[in-house]
Amino acid sequence: MTAQQLVKLAVFEGKQIRKTIHNGEWWFAIIDVVEVLTESSLPKRY
Repeated sequence: MTAQQLVKLAVFEGKQIRKTIHNGEWWFAIIDVVEVLTESSLPKRY
């Protein structure tokens, strides 16, 4: 199984958050999480 096969999407309040499993732990794309939590159109500013 390649790394790309392990990348999945989590859905949080209708928004998609990229995630992958590494060493048995889920890792989430922080920029996606910030965008959902702040409801910002420019999450990179945080």
